[in-house]
Amino acid sequence: MANSKVYLEIVKQLREMIAADGLMQGDKIPSERELSERLNVGRSSVREALRALELLGLIETRRGEGTFIRDFHGHQLVQLLSTFILQDEKAKSDVYETKYLLEMDCLRLAVKKMDDAMIYSMEKWLSETAQFHDDDFFCQIVQGAENHLFSRIWGILKDYYNALIANPVHYDRKDYFLLFKALAEKNEQKTLSAYCKLRNLSID
Repeated sequence: MANSKVYLEIVKQLREMIAADGLMQGDKIPSERELSERLNVGRSSVREALRALELLGLIETRRGEGTFIRDFHGHQLVQLLSTFILQDEKAKSDVYETKYLLEMDCLRLAVKKMDDAMIYSMEKWLSETAQFHDDDFFCQIVQGAENHLFSRIWGILKDYYNALIANPVHYDRKDYFLLFKALAEKNEQKTLSAYCKLRNLSID
């Protein structure tokens, strides 16, 4: 079974387990180890599924205490999950689209907020790093946007995105440099155009 299907199946099983156990807002859910044993899956897969639920605002992790179901203000947890996390192409498409839109917003902020020192640091990193993952590059962009909420959402969302992709896309290194060059020039339009070129997205 592909990793993405395993991942989504775990989320589905978690949803069913929460319903079967009658867990309510404020209740603590089993630990990663317990869930791994109960669902008979690896702990890393359980961790990714929990991160997806955290992204949706349905659970929260309290340091030293565990993971709890959040106050979801009257929404039915099971119903909300069942309408969002589905094993179909629409759910995947929504994740991809959301990630791309968030990255573009981070680029808009980075154009305005990244100072010369941050630009120099990123240029040095690009020049000296022989190989880097797409996530590594955009982690720099998200940090440059200086928006803590965007950073937190993107961090969880990119993990969810990676879990859904059966065959990771390999981008051309030169396109990252073109994107960085436009960013360094503080040209928002060129930056967004370079991003769309990198992601092979149409430009309206």
